[in-house]
Formats: sequence, structure tokens, C-alpha cells
Amino acid sequence: MSGVTARDVWREFRTSRMGMAGIIILAGLVLMSLLTMSLIPLETFREWTNPANWLSYPKTALPAWVNVFLAEDMPEHQILYASGSKSEDLGGVYLYSETFELDYTYGDFPGGFIYEYEAEYAGAPLLEMTVLRPDGMMLDVFSKPLPPAREAALHAERVFSTDSAIHKNLVLGSASFGFETDFLAAESIIFSDAESGEPLQGVYVFTVNLYGNKPDGSISGSTLVIDGKVFGIMGTDELRRDLVVGLLWGTPLALFIGLAVSIGSVVAGLVYGVYAGYRGKMVDESMMRFNDIVYALPALPFLVILAVTISNSIFLMVGFLMIFGWVGIAKVSRSMALQIKTRGYVEAAQMMGQKHSVIIFRHIIPQLLPYAFASIAISVPAAITTEAGLSFLGLGDPLFPTWGSILYDANTYGAAARGLWWWIVPPGMMIALTGLAFVFIGNALDAIVNPRLRR
Repeated sequence: MSGVTARDVWREFRTSRMGMAGIIILAGLVLMSLLTMSLIPLETFREWTNPANWLSYPKTALPAWVNVFLAEDMPEHQILYASGSKSEDLGGVYLYSETFELDYTYGDFPGGFIYEYEAEYAGAPLLEMTVLRPDGMMLDVFSKPLPPAREAALHAERVFSTDSAIHKNLVLGSASFGFETDFLAAESIIFSDAESGEPLQGVYVFTVNLYGNKPDGSISGSTLVIDGKVFGIMGTDELRRDLVVGLLWGTPLALFIGLAVSIGSVVAGLVYGVYAGYRGKMVDESMMRFNDIVYALPALPFLVILAVTISNSIFLMVGFLMIFGWVGIAKVSRSMALQIKTRGYVEAAQMMGQKHSVIIFRHIIPQLLPYAFASIAISVPAAITTEAGLSFLGLGDPLFPTWGSILYDANTYGAAARGLWWWIVPPGMMIALTGLAFVFIGNALDAIVNPRLRR
């Protein structure tokens, strides 16, 4: 192995189809990580565990592309902004109104709706919403007084279709048209045909009115969210989070965990093993006995205990994985150092009085670098799957959207039993794909630098 240089390794590696396939996959993952960090706002990463950040997204929505395979399209998630606004003086009563238009063309009902607004006013205004259906039926959605204010005040709120007052208003309003809706959800009352009970297609006009006894009342930041059943590339989870965001942010996190653990473990094991093999005698014996003790420790139970008792921080987890990952590398590098230290150039360096550290880092370790690179590549999948396993057990860092934590949430909310495959399959595939890239690279390197495999 000592005769294999870095140039020789690369020359042979380029001829390996498996190795080049691993490089291509890894390049794609790195490119995905760079695009994620540059294009997706950092706030979505920081707010991954904040439910309030995802209220405008649908709950457990299918990926939008499933409509390609369905005979009848499922409703897509839509966020509507006011298409028009106006202010009027109605003789002592001041009106500010906004309208939202929705062209509904789907064969299924939406999952609900959310109205979010920010009202600026003084006095005691009344806020109401009505909807004009395609069949001409006008329904009162809600009517509610806002908190009174003597001076100009700002009031922000989200109104959900699950509000019992909204359901009551819609039932009473539809009953006046002879439309029996007692057992329908609020969104089904609004969007269903009075005769067939099927979704009524056409243009719906939602109107929001702010009545006040003082002028200058207005609404800003007003949005009407129609909760669809399909959304985005990978759908959403039970907490309304966009899964593609978690999958994309999980890529740089997985590469960081895998490379940090493997590089730290290989460097520590390489230096430890080479030093033990070079010094020999009692130093070698004592260092190897310590190595055997660490090697005999069950890694996973210790990691579980450490995560529960100390911290489940992702950085501490990386450190724990390094502690248990260097021992195997140390054994192999020690056996290689025992062979290399008997060679003439090492003995000549000793006779010239060079320090042990100089001999180790200048003459021995460079000979082991091809093996170190192969070991780093082979060690990455184990680190990624170990972190994913700990996160799946609920012991991962909850602040980071890793693939393991996504699978943990899927297990917690019974995604498999409910058939929510888009929540389970993509993170599992990403773990497998990342591991496969490094396995291809590691095996190709191992075939080049391992003397037995070379023969």
C-alpha cells in the first residue's frame, strides 16, 4: 500500500464505475445543500419546530403531482390576497371592505379555510365576512366585534373554519334557502351544491367588511387561505410543515453529521494507532488495552443514556459518535505502522535524531492517507444511520429538521397506519441514497488501496 500515491489512486478511481457513480450522487447532494442554504430562507430552518410558522399550510396534504394520476383533481392549497378594497361613509357608520375571488374547479371539498388579518381602528368596530356562491346564494360566514379602543389600535387575528360560531352562522344561513347542512363541516356548506351535495364549481366571492363608528379604519396583511388536500412537491405533515423544506435542510445536516463524525473518528484513530504502533512495548500495550475497553462498550445503549442524561444536542451527538467510532481505525492503523516503522527511511530518520512527532506525521501517516480516505468514505453511512436511528427513537435534537426526526414525527402520528406514504418514503430514500453514495466511493477506494484486494 505504501507504493500507492494519491495520483495513482485517482487514476484508478476514475476507471471505477461504482466509484464515479458515488461521486455523481455526492455531487448532487452537495449541490442540493448549497442551493438549500442559498435559496431557502434561514427562518424556515429556525422555525421548523414552531407550529405558528406553518398555520398557513395545509394539514397532511398529498404532493401536488398526484393529481396527474387521478381522474378527478383534488383541491390544491391556495393563499388568496384581496383583489379589491374600498372605504365608504354610510351616514355616521364607516365601512372598509375587501374582496377575495376564488375560481373553484375541483371535484372534492377543501380541508377548511383560515382568514388572517391585521385591523387598524379606533372605537368599537364590527368585522364580518360573507361569501357569494356561483349559484347566487349569499352566506354569512362570521360576524364578530373587535376589542374596543379609545385611540388608534392594531389588532391581529386568525379566524379558523373550525370555529363553532362560523358553523352555526352557515347552518342558519343555508337553512333559509332550504339547504339542510346540519351535519356538514363549514367548508362543505360553503362549497357544496344545494341539490346534489357535490362540490359546486365556479367563482366564489368572499367579502370582508369592517364597520366602525370612527373613520380611518382599515385592514392590512389580509389573506384568505383555502386549505387544499394537495400541496407542493412532497406534501405536508400533521403539523402542516412543508416536507420538502425538511428534506432539503436535512441534506446539509446529514452531510455535516456524516463527514464530521467520520473525519474526526478516522483522524483520531489514525493518530492514536500510528503512535501506539510506532512507540511499541509498554506504550503500545497500554494504549491497545484502552482501545479494547472502548471497543467492548455497547455504543447504542451508551448513546441513548448520554442523550437522555446529558443532552440531545446535535453537536454533542456528533462528539459521542466520534468517541465510539475511532477504535476500529486505531487497530488497523497500528498494524500498518508496525510494518512501516521497520523500513529504512524511518530508521534513518531515527538515527538523525528527528523527533517522534516528526517521524509520525512526516514519514508514517502520509503513507496511510489513501487508507484514511477510504475509511472516511466507508464510515459516513454508519454515522448518518446512527443519528437517524437516535432521532427516530426521539433522542435527536428537536431543533434541527433531520431525516431521522421527520421519520420520528411520522411514527408518532401513525403515518404508516394512515397511509401517509409521502411522509415516510422520501426521508428513507434520502438516507439510503446518501449512504449508497459513500458506500460506492468507499468500496472503490478500498479496492485500490487494500493490498489483498489489489492482488
